Amino acid sequence: MAGRQFLDAKAGLRKRLKADRRTAVAALDPRMSALLLLRPPAALTALVPTGATIGLYAAGADEAPTQGYAKWFHEAGHRLALPWFAARDAAMTFREWTSPYADDCLKAGPWSVAQPAEDAPEAVPDVVFVPLVGFSPDGGRLGQGGGHYDRWLAAHPAAVAIGLAWDCQMVEQLPLEPHDRALTAVVTPTRLYGPFAGANA
Repeated sequence: MAGRQFLDAKAGLRKRLKADRRTAVAALDPRMSALLLLRPPAALTALVPTGATIGLYAAGADEAPTQGYAKWFHEAGHRLALPWFAARDAAMTFREWTSPYADDCLKAGPWSVAQPAEDAPEAVPDVVFVPLVGFSPDGGRLGQGGGHYDRWLAAHPAAVAIGLAWDCQMVEQLPLEPHDRALTAVVTPTRLYGPFAGANA
């Protein structure tokens, strides 16, 4: 597929999947959605080393929630971290998230997403849960298009990358590029995909 056609196909798929995600989340019974993704499945926790620093993301309105996982890992004694940006054109780094129970330790960042304060200690997650727009059953990931996670993962090849998603975000095949890194696993409210051998190599 030619370069322009490839990019158009990727943009079109991203737009469709965002719309599907928005529709699926709107249809969720609030009583049921509050019970989803509260704790990681045992097969997933087996991928997390003792004492590992866990990177999460501050979920947007339609994204798979991270609060339950944050509380579970915090209570299990893990250090938590969230993405941090000095400016919109700055590289993504991570800073410590002191407690998932205290909102006052987070500030609005340059992307209007909650992030740790500027004086929070820097952190390099051993395991990072990544947001996504779409994923394939073999661990392929379609992100928002900014490339922040792609660049961070390329710079930290030893990190275990795990996607959190709604079931509607799965597609059989994604238009991927050579720099796109496969996820180690993907978790949805009904299923764990993976772990995929060699995904974080």
